[in-house]
Amino acid sequence: MNSHPTGIRRLLSAAIASFAAVVLVSCAPSGAPEPTSASPTSTVPATSTPAPVDPARFTALEERFDVVVGVYAIDTGSGRTVEYRPDDRFGFASTIKAIAAGLVFSTTTDEQLDAPIAVTSDDLVPYSPVIEQRVGGTVSLLEAADAAVRFSDNAAANLLFRHLGGPEAMETMLRDVGDTTTNADRIEPELNDVSPGDDRDTSTPRAMATTLADLALGDALDVDDEARLIDLLQRNTTGDALIRAAAPEGWTIGDKTGSAAFGTRNDIAIAWPPGDREPIVIAILTRGHDVDAEPIDEVLAEAAALVFDSLSSR
Repeated sequence: MNSHPTGIRRLLSAAIASFAAVVLVSCAPSGAPEPTSASPTSTVPATSTPAPVDPARFTALEERFDVVVGVYAIDTGSGRTVEYRPDDRFGFASTIKAIAAGLVFSTTTDEQLDAPIAVTSDDLVPYSPVIEQRVGGTVSLLEAADAAVRFSDNAAANLLFRHLGGPEAMETMLRDVGDTTTNADRIEPELNDVSPGDDRDTSTPRAMATTLADLALGDALDVDDEARLIDLLQRNTTGDALIRAAAPEGWTIGDKTGSAAFGTRNDIAIAWPPGDREPIVIAILTRGHDVDAEPIDEVLAEAAALVFDSLSSR
């Protein structure tokens, strides 16, 4: 358990400020691997360097699939970034489950994580494949985090939200770790009822990537809790067609996906290259233009391929 302010965000902020005059590519309108031995205290340099990605390539993706795409990725070793609509708001959908798990880890002891919680039929909501098997029994917070992150179980996510004190309390915790952007307003499944212009349960690619980096790679969590979060991300079962699909051979990916109304399809990830190089943190958030739009996995895979093409070679 660790309540210290995070260092990744401070370093990221310094990197962004030092290159405020440089517009990156954001010139457009606003069976998984075992955990790696990557250091959980990975840091970002005090300066950043624009990565050579033509923003027209992201624009072409948007036009071809009739979607809006937001990307923020940072190489935590070199400080190089890829950005496209990095500060536009999108519904975060189930990607928030990884953030909630990290916040739960930051506020609990090992004993509290393992303590049994009674599960009743009142806890069930649509898409709860793990928790529905535990009705009448118990589940621990650690098991709930596993179900929420690895299987995107909605009832499990609500158990995490409840432990944190609800969405309002979770948002306060996000502010405490430096995330002044992400808005948490509802629980599952209502948080997926998002539409353009409604700021409830939304974030930005920059904020989601930065908060994920703070929790999994920074000093928001202690070493054991960082390892727990990384383990869940790396063993996620829902992301094979998204960022993982674009990763270069030999890379290890830990991610959390999400889907919501208006064809929202998201993935936030940490990508560890082979050897001792530092990881890349990636957030890709997308949405369609119509309420009945369908999520499109290929958009995220192709956007991730552009990120890896730019940042995978140092």
